[in-house]
Amino acid sequence: MKLVVVAVGQRMPAWAETAYDDYAKRFPPELRLELKAVKTEPRGNNKSAESLMAAERSRIEAALPKGARTVVLDERGDRLTTQQLAQRLKAWMHDGRDVALLIGGPDGLDPALREGADERVRLSDLTLPHAFVRVLLAEQLYRAWSVMVGHPYHRE
Repeated sequence: MKLVVVAVGQRMPAWAETAYDDYAKRFPPELRLELKAVKTEPRGNNKSAESLMAAERSRIEAALPKGARTVVLDERGDRLTTQQLAQRLKAWMHDGRDVALLIGGPDGLDPALREGADERVRLSDLTLPHAFVRVLLAEQLYRAWSVMVGHPYHRE
């Protein structure tokens, strides 16, 4: 099974790429973490937020693995503890489909993507920079996996 992070934005700081890659390489072969970065729609020319998000939506949809469960990262999504995320990860693995975790652009995700998603999850009550969200998501997914398999990475 693959966990595919589909994120708007291609240029991330080196520290974010290094940190994300560090967590991604820790996953076992049967649960790979993959990043698909899609282009941010250029801002300016009085484009509305709706048109920007719609353009990004089409790029996100093109990057989604066929048949994947879609999980939107959204400030209005479910709040999860580490244990609850581990339970979700276990359920996703039993489902057998790849899971696509969607991170929106500067204006967020198109409402049609949010509404059509299988699940909505929030990482924090705080507003986080996009580069940090990628790293935090990778770390939390790794932590959830470690809880699920009894690996000593997570301690309570």
